[in-house]
Amino acid sequence: LASPSSHPSFATAPPNCCLKLVAIMSILEAWYMSTPVTDQTAENRRVPNEPVTREALADLGVLSWYVPPAEYPAKAVPWEPKEGIQDPILAAIREKRGYNYADIITCSEECLPDYHNKLKAFFEEHIHTDEEVRYIVKGTGYFDVRDLNDVWIRIRMGAGDIIVLPEGIYHRFTMDSRNFTQAMRLFKGVP
Repeated sequence: LASPSSHPSFATAPPNCCLKLVAIMSILEAWYMSTPVTDQTAENRRVPNEPVTREALADLGVLSWYVPPAEYPAKAVPWEPKEGIQDPILAAIREKRGYNYADIITCSEECLPDYHNKLKAFFEEHIHTDEEVRYIVKGTGYFDVRDLNDVWIRIRMGAGDIIVLPEGIYHRFTMDSRNFTQAMRLFKGVP
């Protein structure tokens, strides 16, 4: 496991870590979005930029960690760690939070059938009755969430970032201009 000085996303360890394994809190970059959004893959920052703190995200119920990613398959439905990578930090997070099902998807023009329509669908605002959990294993992208005043916040995600969006929060996902995201989706039970 890398040390805090070797990665810019490292911060302090979260309380109640599992055993001796430590998932490092991610320092996600987030900001209030400008409107209207004409290019969903652009940063869409306000001018001047209005950053959103980790504490403000936590107040909305958004959790995040950084776990150095391993090499994962481009697609696996379902993905079973006993058949592949044995990442003890990810295993500890899964056990502690009850995520007993996972799959891996790659979002790119080459890997995702009907890519452009899927991208539009991902960007449609929606809400779930369960948490939405994503672990970015390669690439980058954005999650957008609404704050308590219904204002959009954009959260930049990169390889190693895990995000938990609480049930009942309006959100959407989009790629950035790089057009490549490989993500593990984690669930409590089979979706």
